[in-house]
Amino acid sequence: MLRRRFLQTISAAAATAVAAPAAPAPAPDVTPVRLGFDTYSIRAFRWKAPQFLEYAAGLKLDAIQFSDLADYESHDRAYLQKVKDQAARLNLAVDSGMGCICPSSKAFRKNGPPAREQLIEGLRIAHDVGAKVMRCYMGTSADRIGLPGIEVHMENTIKLFQSVRNQALDYGVKIALENHSGDMQAREVKTIIEESGKDFVGSNLDTGNPIWVVEDPFVTLETLAPYVVTSHMRDSAVFETANGAAGQWVAMGDGNIDYVKFVAEFRRLCPNISMHLEIITGRPPTRLPYLETDFWKVFPKMPAWEFARFVALAKSGHPFMGAMVVEDVPGTHPEIMTSALKEQQRIDLERSFEYCKKKLNVGINWRA
Repeated sequence: MLRRRFLQTISAAAATAVAAPAAPAPAPDVTPVRLGFDTYSIRAFRWKAPQFLEYAAGLKLDAIQFSDLADYESHDRAYLQKVKDQAARLNLAVDSGMGCICPSSKAFRKNGPPAREQLIEGLRIAHDVGAKVMRCYMGTSADRIGLPGIEVHMENTIKLFQSVRNQALDYGVKIALENHSGDMQAREVKTIIEESGKDFVGSNLDTGNPIWVVEDPFVTLETLAPYVVTSHMRDSAVFETANGAAGQWVAMGDGNIDYVKFVAEFRRLCPNISMHLEIITGRPPTRLPYLETDFWKVFPKMPAWEFARFVALAKSGHPFMGAMVVEDVPGTHPEIMTSALKEQQRIDLERSFEYCKKKLNVGINWRA
């Protein structure tokens, strides 16, 4: 019964999104923005690259970002060439991606090859699949707590990037460092990019993760715009609580980020950069108790003016009250909910595409 009611609710939401008014023809002076998605958005389907590509083409998208090296069935050059050819045939621009690369991060996979070998392999795979950009990340919010400290992780990441400069330039692939899961504020990402070398390192601008570090996504954009080479876009419901604020990731248009204004700035500051949706719903709100003294131990250098902008964002919002299955919490969910979780990921992603097309006038191939 619960599953039936949920599927009816989100199906109705999808139908409403699809029925939105047709988009006006883009003005001649509006910079076209490629619309795509990061494959993590529909991770429950457990698809591989060829299936992701067919799905993107079926929705008349322009681009795709393979979130992880596990998205490929093989890392063999012949297989990757087939993926490259398939993407070209479907008129899809490809970004590649991998996970944590910082050897000192709590998120780094320490039972695998050394960090440098993993990074070089990621660059090689990106090249073979026809990507000019390879997304990766330094760590998570846990890296801001305790020793060795966030600045040590940053230094280790800079040294690692500098050690693969020649390989990145030879492959013609730019490393795209994501502001990921509460690991860094935009100023810190900027430091890594500039000290590593902006000729081969850029930004994977993520607009959902700033709320983890009490940062207004507009501050993130303004700080990282000169370095952005790819993106992750998702909306957030940010609102005040008794001891600070909270934020929850939601589908595009369900939160209080002013995306009409944001995309206008994105077009202006980051021309020719793909707008990849990374829609992550199914998680509870994240607590941001900034009225508690201990909260600031992990953000000792945050300027007051940046924090003030986040407070203004929180004051403008309210909790998300729509239908949502919450999946990413401790414990396991009942098997009966598996199909509902898959449908939630798919429908929230697809209605986010409709919002971007009809409300934000983003995308190219769907107009044909």
